[in-house]
Amino acid sequence: MRVLHISAGNMYGGVETLLSTLARQRELCPEMSPRFALCFEGRLSAELRQAGVPVDCLGEVRTRRVWTVWRARRRLRELLSEQPCDVIVCHSPWAQAIFGPAARSAGERGCVSAPRPLVCWLHAGPQGKHWLERWAKRTRPDGVICNSHFTAQHLGNLYPDVPAEVIYCPVNMAELQETMQEQGFGMRRSSPLWLDQTKAAKNAALQTTPPEDNVVIIQVSRIEPLKGHRLHLEALARLIELPRWECWFVGGAQQPSEQRYLQEIKGIAARLGIGDRVRFLGQRSDVRRLLIAADIYCQPNVSPDSFGITFIEALLHQLPVVTTAMGGALEIVDSSCGVLVPPNDPAALGDCLRQLILDADLRSRLGKSGPRRARELCDPVRQMGKIADFFHRTLKQKLAA
Repeated sequence: MRVLHISAGNMYGGVETLLSTLARQRELCPEMSPRFALCFEGRLSAELRQAGVPVDCLGEVRTRRVWTVWRARRRLRELLSEQPCDVIVCHSPWAQAIFGPAARSAGERGCVSAPRPLVCWLHAGPQGKHWLERWAKRTRPDGVICNSHFTAQHLGNLYPDVPAEVIYCPVNMAELQETMQEQGFGMRRSSPLWLDQTKAAKNAALQTTPPEDNVVIIQVSRIEPLKGHRLHLEALARLIELPRWECWFVGGAQQPSEQRYLQEIKGIAARLGIGDRVRFLGQRSDVRRLLIAADIYCQPNVSPDSFGITFIEALLHQLPVVTTAMGGALEIVDSSCGVLVPPNDPAALGDCLRQLILDADLRSRLGKSGPRRARELCDPVRQMGKIADFFHRTLKQKLAA
């Protein structure tokens, strides 16, 4: 089954991590043969090509420049004529709005041998009010994949009568195990081998020598307000008298608004008197190494996020996860592997972090349950099988129509 995935490609976050996983782990589900069509060259296109999958560039699209939309749609129709596929998948309302009409008209004009299903993969809960969502709503897909039940709760705002299924994102677990083996890590954080290797990992990750007994709190996320950096810093400021902790923020600013926000939160850290204990590490290619070196994962979202692949990755690294009780996080974090704190409550967040910093046994107990929870939700073999089954059913229904 030939599957064409369409996305923008100019940013890098959860959607792009998923696409990279579909490419890198494709041997786990050989019945799906993925191809990717992107509008922008960048980190995602480079990763996909490195994984050895076909990547086509549809040309840069700016919605305010309508001719770029027409040009990209024309290129997609040409691509479908040259490289027929069985299923077309638009990732997000943006891709559905831009390319949904071209995917439909390709079948009508004979660019493919028979009509093929159009699937919209939603990575956030649509509200149905934004002009882009209203535009996407004009092209009805044959099926919808929702990345969480939280996203599915909002599906009626966009496609109320379209067959849909909730499928958690497959997460690449094999590469984590390879990293562990390459670096000589045991699979238990409490083992002496892990503790020795963690010290080396901290030094290599930061290219400095931080105190060996420091408890490291890490957040890996886009540099955008909803990820809760301000709230995180306010909570940390309540621990200023507590020794032996530092915090790493991992993620680079990708847009001008994110650049401004990054400067703002750096200023907040300095103003709160914790600037020397908070490190802004920027965009990194060695996130696994950083997660290995850390002790606590904290990402206190201030508005609901649809899922959170970084939570799954933290659980796989046996890190206790601390986040706010809202959105897709409620489907990932439970009392066995982390702590859910009330939204927008720096005092509660600070108390939670204090307890975890001081209690190594609690960190260890929560961390040991993480890999099991991550596999339960996002095992790549099972999840890619669910994706393939959904595509097969949608294709069958389309051909029978």
